[in-house]
Amino acid sequence: MSDRFALTGARIFDGDDWHEGAALVVREGLVEAIVPAGAIASDIRAVDTGGGMLVPGFVDIQVNGGGGVMLNDHPDVASIETICRAHAPFGTSALLPTLITDTPAITAAAIAAGEAAALQKVPGFLGLHLEGPHLSVARKGAHDPALIRPMTDADQAMLIAARDKLPVLLTTIAPESVDPARVAALAKAGIIVSLGHSDTGFATAKTFAEAGASVVTHLFNAMSQIGNREPGLAGAAIDVGALSAGLIADGIHVHPATIRIALDAKQGPGRIVLVTDAMATIGTDMTAFTLNGRTIYRRDGSLRLADGTLAGADLDMISAIRFMHRTVGIELSEALRMASLYPAQAIGQSHRLGRFANGTAADIVALSDDLGIGSVWIGGDKVFEAVAPR
Repeated sequence: MSDRFALTGARIFDGDDWHEGAALVVREGLVEAIVPAGAIASDIRAVDTGGGMLVPGFVDIQVNGGGGVMLNDHPDVASIETICRAHAPFGTSALLPTLITDTPAITAAAIAAGEAAALQKVPGFLGLHLEGPHLSVARKGAHDPALIRPMTDADQAMLIAARDKLPVLLTTIAPESVDPARVAALAKAGIIVSLGHSDTGFATAKTFAEAGASVVTHLFNAMSQIGNREPGLAGAAIDVGALSAGLIADGIHVHPATIRIALDAKQGPGRIVLVTDAMATIGTDMTAFTLNGRTIYRRDGSLRLADGTLAGADLDMISAIRFMHRTVGIELSEALRMASLYPAQAIGQSHRLGRFANGTAADIVALSDDLGIGSVWIGGDKVFEAVAPR
């Protein structure tokens, strides 16, 4: 475990406010305090970060792969470690490895791997996101329609049993394949239920939110859209305050103007949160990979099946933050919250993630003033440091 030290020389964003001329004190992997830089105790090791900003580590609740690995292809602890390690250089200090719709055997293997990763305390591992298989074929996106199916009693029992052994378990379901009573049972067991890949209407989506669903998966993508007489799932994600909604901010999945409209209209307390929906390509130069036996091509900043269907995103979290700040035009502090505090709130982890306060995890990102990643700490341990140019 890391020792006691203080990071100095940078502006500090605690998740709510900025602190100038301050130091971030870390002790045994946790944030101890933010103190004036001149008030650091003599027994605390001071580390000058050289300017820029210190911000809470980013929290990504939808990560399919990274470092050349897809969780679907290799549902084991080694893959989880690889995925977490691949996203750390982009500021993501906590993530949910995400399993795209697959067979019952692959799903069981992914859950077992998640349970083992939790026991081994894999740095960056936050829990699992099971995206499917209980979706709608009508809004399948890149999911294999042959593997989509309704939820059974056995599926429900498996999810509830898995939740007992995982820090966080999120599952994306469609009302077409799961009834509200099952959602209520899952939510009661502490599972985060997200609505997605669905053609459902506004009223049904609202009913599912009342049953316990609290998130919507990748807003505007693979869902019923907003119409003048039927707001659809996209409209429910924005209008129903109990729902948070993931957003893929790459300029490909959602138009910047649409993002601005959604941000202005979103009802709380639920928030719109940044997700990468990242695939195996992150941290690599690979140009193609496979999912459920189908080739996905990396071209022009996007990932697509041969027929042009979007298949996840070629996106990392700091790029999403830059896009929200520079292209969409929101304040930097709000873009940072969308990548840290708000996703932590959406999955019930804001008591320890997404902000700096006494007792929160020392998950820290050092940013340059032009939003470059300098260093990343997870639990007080430095896991990444950019190489300075010669």
